Amino acid sequence: MNKEILESFGNIDIYLFDQLLKGRFDSCTRVLDVGCGGGRNIVYFLQNNFDVFAVDADAGAIEAVKSMARQVAPHTSQENFIVANAEDMPFDDASFDLVICSAVLHFAKNKAHFEDMLRSAWRVLKPGGYFFARLASDIGIEDLVQSKNNGRYLLTDGTTRYLVNQDALEHYTQELNGELYEPIKTTVVGDLRAMTTWCVRKK
Repeated sequence: MNKEILESFGNIDIYLFDQLLKGRFDSCTRVLDVGCGGGRNIVYFLQNNFDVFAVDADAGAIEAVKSMARQVAPHTSQENFIVANAEDMPFDDASFDLVICSAVLHFAKNKAHFEDMLRSAWRVLKPGGYFFARLASDIGIEDLVQSKNNGRYLLTDGTTRYLVNQDALEHYTQELNGELYEPIKTTVVGDLRAMTTWCVRKK
């Protein structure tokens, strides 16, 4: 990757990068990354005057984000980065213009856990706000996954994930009173797994 692009955007999810290039989030000011890991998806936001928050259940991940933020955005409060579970975040309702949830929801233990995480992210999103999610699905690999239990499936790459399908995502979009701001898109990775981009705006 070009060094200048890497410094500006970090190792950002390419589908989130696509939304930035489209100017989708230009009107947003407060951003939350749920399950942030090392913070690869918030480098751009930190460096461009967004009010950025992040949560992760892994304390080590939050320490990594704090360290990164000290380098690229020293003006950002370290208290914005919190150890917390996705389903139990310490934020008020309707607090954020953009909620990012990349490669998190498919770690749900079961349907109830999936819905708890999803509703928690939706709760803190403002009306008119954007929800960006990347998650594993069975779209395009329906015949290649093996059902285990509680909505979890064994993939051909050897991992077990909670999987959704197109109907489920459309159902949740309607149930949450949301609307797609991008069509649901899925990338099948060598018949090993399928990763779906789900972009919903809160009405």
